Amino acid sequence: MFDLRIGFSAFTIALAGLAHPALAQDRALAFSLTGGAGIAPSYFGADDYRVSPAGRLGFTGLRFGSVQLGDPDGPARFVEGTRIRGAFRYIPKRKGSDELAGLDDVDAALELGLGVHHSAEWWEIYGDLRYGVIGHKAVAGEIGANLIYRGAEGLTVFAGPRADFGNARFARTYFGVTDSEVAALPPGSNLEAYRPSGGFHSVGLEIGGYYPLSADWGVSGTVRYDRLRGDAAASPIVKQGSRNQISAEIGLTRHFNLRF
Repeated sequence: MFDLRIGFSAFTIALAGLAHPALAQDRALAFSLTGGAGIAPSYFGADDYRVSPAGRLGFTGLRFGSVQLGDPDGPARFVEGTRIRGAFRYIPKRKGSDELAGLDDVDAALELGLGVHHSAEWWEIYGDLRYGVIGHKAVAGEIGANLIYRGAEGLTVFAGPRADFGNARFARTYFGVTDSEVAALPPGSNLEAYRPSGGFHSVGLEIGGYYPLSADWGVSGTVRYDRLRGDAAASPIVKQGSRNQISAEIGLTRHFNLRF
């Protein structure tokens, strides 16, 4: 399983090198943190929306002596070439009363992981893999691609397709209905138990932009459309909501370039 502890272990090694002058010849770590707010469906398959905090962690590069990942000396965003980056997602708690009376609540989840990202001058592709360290304890991820427009004063606009996936445990957590839940439904309910399989559960399109405010700060925003598919679309939870999922985020980004 991938999680951010893998990426942070390299950071820990670099810090440990401060106590060893022989290792302190050429070290650098570059990353970014984005914090802001987003609006998204209340749960997977919902037809109503909620506003919640949003954030991202980006890993630009690490150099530790002769070992280098990414480009710690390059520009803060859209570095050309292949690099590893951090990935995380927070999924708010889902109350059973939000869907069908009698369904169990689903606890909030925090997914941590890593991704591989490759950028060129006018396009990029990426893949992220995350694990629910809090909450669902399942594997989820995303693959995507962008066309990129680079304008004056550092403005960057991008757009491209997205596809989200999860293993069977993830699908059962958010799209499944258990026998015990069916038994707890009010008399007369026609809802049947549903046990979905893992795989790609949505495909969509995202459009976004980034504008630097200074060398270390910038503002970003995205608008995204997803359509649930496969076993997720066939879920009774989604059928009483919507397969069409629209979300948006806006945030402030701080870039860090640490030298040791």
